[in-house]
Amino acid sequence: MNFKKFISLLAAAVLVVVSFAGCSSNENSSSESSSNVIASGDGIKVEVIGDGSDSSSSEETSSDSEAMNVAMLKGPTAIGAVMLMKAQDEGTAEGNYNFTIDTAPDSVVSKVISGEVDVAAVPSNSAAAIYNKTEGGVVVAAVNTLGTLYLLENGDTINSVADLAGKTINSSGQGAVPEYVLNYILAKSGTENVTVNFMQAHDELAAAVASGEVDNALLPEPYADVALAKNPDLRVALDIAQCYDEYSGVDKGEMPNTLPMGCIVIRKEYAENHPEEVQLFLDEYKKSIEEVNSNVEESAKYVVSYGIIDDETVAKEAIPKCSIYYIDGDEMKSVMGSFLSIMNEANPKSIGGKMPGDDFYYAG
Repeated sequence: MNFKKFISLLAAAVLVVVSFAGCSSNENSSSESSSNVIASGDGIKVEVIGDGSDSSSSEETSSDSEAMNVAMLKGPTAIGAVMLMKAQDEGTAEGNYNFTIDTAPDSVVSKVISGEVDVAAVPSNSAAAIYNKTEGGVVVAAVNTLGTLYLLENGDTINSVADLAGKTINSSGQGAVPEYVLNYILAKSGTENVTVNFMQAHDELAAAVASGEVDNALLPEPYADVALAKNPDLRVALDIAQCYDEYSGVDKGEMPNTLPMGCIVIRKEYAENHPEEVQLFLDEYKKSIEEVNSNVEESAKYVVSYGIIDDETVAKEAIPKCSIYYIDGDEMKSVMGSFLSIMNEANPKSIGGKMPGDDFYYAG
């Protein structure tokens, strides 16, 4: 083991000791706790940041100033990265990465804007909003998740978009794809008098609908599957990605749908100064996604190990439904461009006020 790797592992070990010393003795404490949860594989430590936490994760976890700081969202984007995390853990990754897994999109967005992270998985509309806010300070390199939004119901009163009229819908993802896609579908279908009650976190809403606290929930995978597994009386009332395709009219070709839920953004300055490292990360992330999709049973173990889903059986069921894809180049530009154009027409605020320029798309 070289000195550089030894220092990296030593720093990670110290972080774990410090973190666990400050944690509650209750290992099953709520995700709403202000304490950070440290998820681990066999050796690498991946910090899972709770909603609203004021984290300096880059400073705390970075043991090597040359490492790429990568932020993933707890969900499909992080699931797609688990085999790369495993490779980093085992010392077999070609690149050098500091991973954080965050539960709140807003937190990841703020870290990109501040320069705390170099590469991040963010909601697709947020990528354009960051571009506009930073005046072209980020590029989008790949779509990594297609439509995985489902409306779950305790009951049988919702069987079409029209059935939403006069109802209150419970949703997570305020300010992200779920909010704006739902609004788009409601507007296109002419469905009125719909009230949306937003909850802060996906897992919070999944628990609420599974327990019967609320009678419906708009959730992405894997949280939809988590809720369904806990309550057999729940049903999938609407496939929101399917509804989006119906009203958008975008040709999906061989894709399951044309709704880009998430994407990978890179700080433009970092991409310009580290082109080889960026390309290496993209290659390794793509490989990780391919491994996750081709070996669900094996990847499910690491999804649990890294604290993304608590139950391995649920993880096995959820992974194939998460629409984890890697789409780059012209196809990515086409899918993202169509989506952003639709969002801009429906509500310019959803993408930061205007369409991004051609320099928004990473050329490699």
